[in-house]
Amino acid sequence: MSIVKENALKGIAFVFKRVTAGSLSAFLERRGVYVALGVVILVSAILSPAFYKFSNMLNVLRAAAVLGIVSIGQTMVILGGGIDLSVGAVMGSVAIFVSEFTGGRDENVAVAILACLLIGVIVGWINGLLTTKRNIPPFVATLGMLIFIEGVRFAYTGGVISGRPAPFVRVLASIIGPVPIPVVILMVSAVIIGVILKKTAFGRQLYAMGGNREAARFSGINVDRVATITYILCGLFAAIAGLLLAGYIGYGDRYLGRGFDLDSIAAVVVGGTSFAGGRGGIGGTIAGVLLLTALFNIVLILNLQVHYQHIIKGVVIIAAVMVYSVRAQFQN
Repeated sequence: MSIVKENALKGIAFVFKRVTAGSLSAFLERRGVYVALGVVILVSAILSPAFYKFSNMLNVLRAAAVLGIVSIGQTMVILGGGIDLSVGAVMGSVAIFVSEFTGGRDENVAVAILACLLIGVIVGWINGLLTTKRNIPPFVATLGMLIFIEGVRFAYTGGVISGRPAPFVRVLASIIGPVPIPVVILMVSAVIIGVILKKTAFGRQLYAMGGNREAARFSGINVDRVATITYILCGLFAAIAGLLLAGYIGYGDRYLGRGFDLDSIAAVVVGGTSFAGGRGGIGGTIAGVLLLTALFNIVLILNLQVHYQHIIKGVVIIAAVMVYSVRAQFQN
């Protein structure tokens, strides 16, 4: 009888441990990024009250809006099981093109903006074709596109950039009352894409494709079409972010856009979207963007070296992946 009781107690303890740890990991998966964001905000207040100055909060929101817009497109690609490393190159090329073409004048701004958006769409479409029709791994295809775009950009400018974006483009990065226009664009974009992902057939197909591509194909989903659309939308959002970045900085520069490829991927993963696809959403991505932007900002406020941003970024990504890996173990 004692052996039976001992085994029963061990079984109860195992189940309790399993449920408790599983519940905790489930909570961290669903709400961990929001908890982390709250902690960072509180710690920032302790470390530097300057974090809450109105001018600094505007800078945080503007930076978060640009990163958030490109991260929305990256979210859709990663949800489908892909990745896009070319978004930073698209942003930089768009920023240079709109500056060079408009030359600080509004006469050609409409054509320039349409051309910039078209650049993003074309790049996304090519990425989609390479990964679906040619079966090139997304990492390789988009890395090749990144290198190609940067080569074309350097050949076009010769390394010399003299233009400034038109006043209308700079207005897009300005403020309406207390709210930066890029934040409004981010909110509208997040709502639209969030509704598409949760309420439309395309969204359900995307999640299904990300969860199991072959099963989705056998169920009648045109996975090539769905994947190509995600890359097109990713390129489009990268172009929009590039326009806002050019308006905010006020000039074209060959270094604009660099780092946004990895930062957008980091924001998506930290926000809870599975790198394998099929799980995640826009809300978590926005929280991840705010978390990363707040961390980068506090590093600058404390006058730490910029390379600490990379250290923090790496730690946050590793911690996020560890949390989601623990959750996956309990699900299995």
